[in-house]
Amino acid sequence: MNRIEHRACFGGWQDVYRHESEALGCAMDLAVYLPPQAERERLPVLYWLSGLTCTEQNFIAKAGAQRYAAEHGVIVVVPDTSPRGEGVADDPAYDLGQGAGFYVNATRAPWAAHYRMYDYVAEELPALVEANFPATAARAISGHSMGGHGALVVALRNPGRYRSVSAFAPIVAPSRVPWGEKAFAAYLGEDRAAWEAYDATALVASARERLPLLVEQGESDEFLATQLRPELLREACARAGHPLELRLRPGYDHSYYFVASFIGEHVAWHARALRA
Repeated sequence: MNRIEHRACFGGWQDVYRHESEALGCAMDLAVYLPPQAERERLPVLYWLSGLTCTEQNFIAKAGAQRYAAEHGVIVVVPDTSPRGEGVADDPAYDLGQGAGFYVNATRAPWAAHYRMYDYVAEELPALVEANFPATAARAISGHSMGGHGALVVALRNPGRYRSVSAFAPIVAPSRVPWGEKAFAAYLGEDRAAWEAYDATALVASARERLPLLVEQGESDEFLATQLRPELLREACARAGHPLELRLRPGYDHSYYFVASFIGEHVAWHARALRA
């Protein structure tokens, strides 16, 4: 791993590393915030997955999470949202290709050669972090929009691996909204049965662990009715008896102003679960 950024932040260090990913077959940038407690002890880790068009930079520059991570003694790890680089398939649209990996393992050409973001987040990333940083195996996961979808899916598909999961404005039912339908058809093909492995509303029905879901949603989000549809997750959880706390916030939109407003509450919530 090659450190390419190193900045003092709230008594700790906001770093960015570049490494060669086996899962993705390309170089990836990875942001790691080490709070001051990391100098003397191993700490639990909160993984953050970002949304469409984002890199690791959006969250570390805009969310203000480092202050709360330092307060609670939590490492924060933020990967990029897709494979990138020469030879990695792309599309001119913002919602497909580089910057729009959707946290799936693609099975269709040309995407299958590199787009294995599910394996990267669920398998390669924790192994990498726990081998190279003062991290324990206590993990939490969260994300925003496309990343909120990824956080819910990764946690639901891996019982016992995460102590907690939360999401900001997640795409809860990608199989039933335009963003997800477009990406899943491209990455996974037209068989909608295959899409259910990456759809939180389908996964809660068969979840082997009743890990509580915390979802934060702005009521003035411009994508609320067309792309996010949190009511579908609420209905799915009610049918399955899966614990869900859905917080609807009047006046808030889809931006990082929304994320920054409530990230402190989420970091504290994860910290309690990580140290339980």
